[in-house]
Amino acid sequence: MAKDAFRTIEPKILYFGTPVALISSLNEDGTTNLAPISSFWALGWTFMLGLLDETKTAENLARHPECVINLPSPDMWKGVEKLAPLTGKDPVPDIKADQFHFEKCKFDKAGFSQLASERVKPFRVTECPVQMEARVRHIHTMGGEKLEELGGGVAAEVEILCVHASEAFIKGGDHIDAEKWSPLIYNFRHYFRLADQELGKTFRA
Repeated sequence: MAKDAFRTIEPKILYFGTPVALISSLNEDGTTNLAPISSFWALGWTFMLGLLDETKTAENLARHPECVINLPSPDMWKGVEKLAPLTGKDPVPDIKADQFHFEKCKFDKAGFSQLASERVKPFRVTECPVQMEARVRHIHTMGGEKLEELGGGVAAEVEILCVHASEAFIKGGDHIDAEKWSPLIYNFRHYFRLADQELGKTFRA
């Protein structure tokens, strides 16, 4: 591609097609908060969760270092979107007040049901085909001018303790069937599913 075919831009977000997760965390009263995120990645059984400072999830993980990373399927996107403008913080932080409102019972609002976890206190989301119980190992402060404009953020380093997967997506015991599994993808504030056509596989598959 020719050099003059490029243009320097400043997108508001840099979500070049990332999966969506619903993070279950423990509130002060023992109930479970539920919030969607699309900033996370994995290395082995360690995950990094990107969270804005002024979120109930960040507050909860700092106080009680357990969570569940629930992965919704593409057909759950409407329920995920119902969670998007909600916050578990009361009062709503000033930086979020114009777009968010407080909601205590997020599971009910989104039409999701709670399922008891095996190794952590926050509940899982029954409808999510993959649920990963986790323990917080470290919370790292993140910097950057653009991030500070959003109120700052943290990266929560969590260790996966156990993985629950729907039988419909399991292949040969401990493998997820990549031909059947499709995560919900967040692509520049639009929801997508993975294309059905496989292009190939890595030598380690």
